[in-house]
Amino acid sequence: MSPFLGEFAGTALLIIMGDGVVANVVLNKTKGQNSGWIVISFGWAMAVFLGVYASVKLGGSGHLNPAVTIAMTAFGHFDSSLLATYIGAQIAGAITGAVIVWLAYKQHFTATIDKDLKLAVFCTAPAIRSIPHNLITEIIGTFVLVFGALAMSPAASSLGTLDALPVALLILGIGLSLGGPTGYAINPARDLGPRIAHFILPIPGKRDSDWGYSWIPVIGPVAGGLLAAYLFQLL
Repeated sequence: MSPFLGEFAGTALLIIMGDGVVANVVLNKTKGQNSGWIVISFGWAMAVFLGVYASVKLGGSGHLNPAVTIAMTAFGHFDSSLLATYIGAQIAGAITGAVIVWLAYKQHFTATIDKDLKLAVFCTAPAIRSIPHNLITEIIGTFVLVFGALAMSPAASSLGTLDALPVALLILGIGLSLGGPTGYAINPARDLGPRIAHFILPIPGKRDSDWGYSWIPVIGPVAGGLLAAYLFQLL
């Protein structure tokens, strides 16, 4: 049991289930092909439930998200000495989870011609590309995540361990309500880790990993998380 193991395993499970449901919906010849946005939103909610639960059981705090860890650390409610450990575990877990999804759907990546759909399994992209609007959307989505999670948690007064089921339901709501413009990354590790995996994996017929957009799902969530934690503490 350790913080690194908890966050690593929890984030890996988050990505296996989350990127897995995207692969099931968008790749060719899967049983779930074209099953739609609601399936993706529910899949990500269940991914968060499993990831948070596993993380806490194995010694983590169930953050699975550098934006959450940074926000809590910034306001003195999380041990700053664990910040690098948590973020390293989250990124490594996300890369590992994405590689496992690729292994599970390897034949379907080969059967899919659309390069954008292959990339979509790993990371987010905006429906309408506009840097200011995309950034604002990610800030808003992560603000709702962090503020909502803190407000619902019995440990909210100390900004402590996140609870699996309330946060999973919150993720479902964010996906259904705010996921349309950017695909609701709301988590730097969730987007950056799998994007790295896409870059290094030998996926046939893949496109570039869209590094020009990659900073938005990192900076936006961190800013949104900090703003939410500040306002929550202020109130």
